[in-house]
Amino acid sequence: MQILTTPEQLRHWHTVQHRQGLRIGVVPTMGALHDGHLQLVDQIRPHVDRVVVTIFVNPLQFGPNEDFGRYPRQFPADCALCQARGVDAVYHPAVQGMYSVGFQTHIEVEQVSQRWCGASRPGHFRGVATVVLKLLNQTGADVAIFGEKDWQQLQVIRQMCRDLDHPAQIVGAPIVREPDGLAMSSRNVYLSAEQRHNALAISRGLKHLQQQVLSSTRAPAQLQAELIASLAASGGQPEYVALVHAQSLEPLGDFSVPGRALVAARYGATRLIDNVELAIRGSM
Repeated sequence: MQILTTPEQLRHWHTVQHRQGLRIGVVPTMGALHDGHLQLVDQIRPHVDRVVVTIFVNPLQFGPNEDFGRYPRQFPADCALCQARGVDAVYHPAVQGMYSVGFQTHIEVEQVSQRWCGASRPGHFRGVATVVLKLLNQTGADVAIFGEKDWQQLQVIRQMCRDLDHPAQIVGAPIVREPDGLAMSSRNVYLSAEQRHNALAISRGLKHLQQQVLSSTRAPAQLQAELIASLAASGGQPEYVALVHAQSLEPLGDFSVPGRALVAARYGATRLIDNVELAIRGSM
C-alpha cells in the first residue's frame, strides 16, 4: 500500500494505473475510520481494479463553532486498517496542499443544498462539494462511493457531477449500524454511555416512522411531529426531522413518491444524523 501526500504524487500514481487500463475507485473520508468506512472499501472493490482511500479533515466544511479542532485524528491506525483491507493507496494531503495561498474557487450546488443540514450549517455543503470535486480530479476516480447516512451529501455530490459533466460514477452504500441500531459515525466516540443509550431513539423512531407510512393513514406532518417529540423525550435536541422527496429533498405532501426521512439531533454536544427510506404508500 502506498501513502501519497501531495497532488503531484497522486497524479503520477493514477496516471500509471490508467496507462495500464485499470479503473480507480475512491473512498473519500476524514479519517477516524470505523467498520462503516471499511465496508465502503469492500463495496467499491467489485467496480474497480485499484482502491484509494483519502484521509483529509476538510476545514472548508466546518463552521466557526464546530468541531474541526477536536475532530478525531488517528492516521497510523487508519493506515493499518486500510492495509489490512487491501487498499492500494492512501491519500493524506496537508491543508496547504489542498488549498494553496490565494485559493478562491468554490463549488455551490444551489437548491438541493439549501435546506436541512445546509440551513443549519451555512457553507457546509459548499466546502463538501469543493473538496469532493478536487478529490475526484486529483485521484482520477472512475468510481467514488459515499455512505447513505449523509443522504443530503450524497444528493449534493450526484447533482454536482451531473451539472458539471464529471465522468465519475457515484455509488451510494447502505448505512452501517451498530448491533443496537445506532448509525456508525466517527463522532459516536464523543457520546457518554447515557447519551449513547438515549441516542438509540433516533434509529428506533425512524424505523417506527417507516412502518407507519405503510400501516397508517397519517400525513407526513403528523409523523414528523411525533418523531420530534420522541427525540426530545429521550433527552435529544432535534435540529430537524424532514420527510422529503428522495432526490430533490423537497418536503413531502404525501407518500405518492419515493421519499426519505432525515434526522439531525444533538445528544449533549454531539450532532448525529440518520435517515431511512420511505416507501410509496400503498405500494406494498
